[in-house]
Amino acid sequence: MPEYVHKPVLVSEVLAALALQPGGRYADGTVGGGGHAGAILKATAPTGWLSGCDRDGDALEAASVRLAEFAGRFELRRGNYSELAEWIAANSCDGVLLDLGVSSPQLDHAERGFSFQQEGPLDMRVDRRQTLTAAELINDLDPEKLTQIFRDLGEEPEARRLARAIECERRFRRFETTRQLAELIEKISPRRGRRLHPATRIFQALRMAVNDELGSLRRGLEAGLAILRPGGRLAVITFHSVEDRMVKEFVRERSRDYVVTGDVDVPELRQPGSPSLKRVSRKAIQPGPDEVAANPRSRSAQLRVMEKV
Repeated sequence: MPEYVHKPVLVSEVLAALALQPGGRYADGTVGGGGHAGAILKATAPTGWLSGCDRDGDALEAASVRLAEFAGRFELRRGNYSELAEWIAANSCDGVLLDLGVSSPQLDHAERGFSFQQEGPLDMRVDRRQTLTAAELINDLDPEKLTQIFRDLGEEPEARRLARAIECERRFRRFETTRQLAELIEKISPRRGRRLHPATRIFQALRMAVNDELGSLRRGLEAGLAILRPGGRLAVITFHSVEDRMVKEFVRERSRDYVVTGDVDVPELRQPGSPSLKRVSRKAIQPGPDEVAANPRSRSAQLRVMEKV
């Protein structure tokens, strides 16, 4: 296994957001290499407890090593954070952290297939036990479904054009590598001085589709709320607007004092209800200039914090 070294983002901000207390119980649903988890365990010494999970087996191995000094104070499981409520008791946690997206080791290891900057297989599976890969989506989905993925998950303005170009190309040869796909995208949509590489949004969309990231987030937010005790904090770090909008909508819906009985939120369809969450801060917390300079990949991170009522 290549060395798994990942620098967590917004660490001090996360610790403050979770309002940590000695002896508290916390859950890290995306434990990664254990950076945030280690900081939480250190801050809640000597008796704080952490439950952590991750879909990536390599990440869990690295986290086990990194957290060894806290032996007896944590439990790690391999799995999706959307399943937190299946193994952590309801109303038992003082704080829950979800750090979304992919880690530097996943992006930097070519064999994982997440990055168009290196030659690797079109894989993109966070959990390599699953069978669906990015190659299967690119080679087998019809253009309309590819267009929908590129548009909805990647917010790609040329989604339809690129999907049709991919369909034409795969008639002659199947897509097998990251560079093969990236070169076609750049040929169809040249960079022409743009800051973002033209393949950026397409690779993001494929990764999110392969790993059902929005479905996991939707279920994971509910699971996080379920295992929190009243007064407990849920902290979520997102890295792009699609995820951030989902988190904001989740908070908005659950902080209302009414429920909507129809498909549209209009006064006539509202019934009295009780909010289950409240915002801790209205605006997202972002990394400061020093952190961005030290870790450029942190620049798009946004931390949103909410508290269970």
